[in-house]
Amino acid sequence: MTTDNMKIPAVALGTWAWGDSGSSGDGYFGSTLTQTDLEELADRAHAAGFTLWDTAVVYGMGRSETVLGEVLKRFARSDFQLSTKFTPQAAGAGDDPMADMLEQSLARLGTDYIDLYWIHNPGDVARWTPHLIPLLESGKIKHVGLSNHNLSQIVQANQILGDAGYSVEAIQNHYSLLHRNSDQNGILDFCTKEGIPFFAYMVLEQGALTGKYNPQNPLPEGSNRAQAYNAKLPQMKSLTDRLGSIGRSYGAEAPDVAVAWAIAKGATPIIGVTKPNHIDGLDRAAAIVLSNDDIVELEALALAANLDTRGWWEQEM
Repeated sequence: MTTDNMKIPAVALGTWAWGDSGSSGDGYFGSTLTQTDLEELADRAHAAGFTLWDTAVVYGMGRSETVLGEVLKRFARSDFQLSTKFTPQAAGAGDDPMADMLEQSLARLGTDYIDLYWIHNPGDVARWTPHLIPLLESGKIKHVGLSNHNLSQIVQANQILGDAGYSVEAIQNHYSLLHRNSDQNGILDFCTKEGIPFFAYMVLEQGALTGKYNPQNPLPEGSNRAQAYNAKLPQMKSLTDRLGSIGRSYGAEAPDVAVAWAIAKGATPIIGVTKPNHIDGLDRAAAIVLSNDDIVELEALALAANLDTRGWWEQEM
C-alpha cells in the first residue's frame, strides 16, 4: 500500500463534459465551455475546498485531460488530487497498453503522478488488474479504483492486488435516485464492510434531475444526453418537482438535494461542473442533512418514475 492517505472529499468534481468541443450543442453534453469560465470555476472550487478532479482518457479522447491540465496549472500540484482512468476498450496494441495510456494521461495533465487511477470498464479482470501493480510500485499512481465493475469482478481484482500487498481503494459506479443498482447488487454493502470509498457518477443523470429541463425546455438538441433523456422528462417531473420543493425548504435548489441524497447514502458524488456557479450548489449540497422522511419520499417517487437510465457502456450488474 502507498503510505500517503487518499483524501476523500464530500464531493468530487467531474470533467466528462470538458471533453466536448466547446461549441454549443456539439459533443456528448452539448456544452459551451470557455477557458475563462473554467479558470474561474477552478478558483472557486479551490477556495471552497473541492480539490479532487475526475477525468478520463475517453472524455473527448484526451480533450478533457488536456483542458483540465491547462486549467490546473494555476495551482501547486500538492493543492489538488487527480483521478483519471485506463479504459481497456481503448487500449493500444503495445507490450503494456496500460502503462502507455497512463503516460499519455500524465503528459496531457502536466503531472508526473495520478492520485487515483481507475480501470474504467472491466474488460478482462485477470488480464488488466496485474498491470496496476508496477505502476503503484513506481509511484506514478498512488491509489487504484474500479469503475463499472460488478461485485464478483471487484472481489477478483481485490484478490489479485492483495496478493501483491495492495488493494482496491475506491469503487465508482453510476448511482442516482433513478439508478440504484449498487444498492441492489450488494456493492454499497461490500464497500461499507471493507471500508472502501464509493464514488457515484451521474447523480444528476446528465442534468435531467436538476429541474432545469422539462418537456417544454428539453436538454440541448443534438447532444447525446438529449437523445437519452428528453423522452423521459415527463416521467421525471414529479421527482424533479419534489427535489425543487425540498430544496427550497433548505434554501437550496433541486440538484443540491439530489447530491445531498447521494451523500446521505454514503457515496461521494462526482458532479460534473462547467460553470463557476456550479460550485455554489456543491457548497449547499454538502451542508444539507436530509431527513429520513425526505429520503424515503424521494426514493418512492424515483421508483414510481419506472425509468431505466443505465448507460450504453454499463454492463448488467
